[in-house]
Amino acid sequence: MKQELLHPELSYQITGLCFKAHNILGRFAKEKQYCDLLEQLLIKENIKYQREVRIEFRLSNQNNDFIGGNIADFIIKDLIVIECKAKRFIVKDDYYQIQRYLEATNLKLGLIVNFRDRYLKPKRIINYSHHSH
Repeated sequence: MKQELLHPELSYQITGLCFKAHNILGRFAKEKQYCDLLEQLLIKENIKYQREVRIEFRLSNQNNDFIGGNIADFIIKDLIVIECKAKRFIVKDDYYQIQRYLEATNLKLGLIVNFRDRYLKPKRIINYSHHSH
């Protein structure tokens, strides 16, 4: 069974904006600078987004105890979580982090974008535990 590509047009559009930000700022800017520029580009393209979204994790489904919040850089159109990085390497923890965001928000697709890379390669993270309602 062929895996359908999730939100292909939107993720293509987002990736394009990331490339644009990377071209403008180069690879040695700060993470916040990439986020600020990406935000300007999203506004210019009229793409609905939320920035620095606080994400709460439940300790268990039985009770409503929340463990510390985390902040996702962007959630685009309530469909895609974007994590912007500016570091030498993307590590396992970065994948786990975005996987947790996807599970907590019940979204299907995340993108990790490491702007430090010489050639930008946004990584698509799929939430396989996604429960459709």
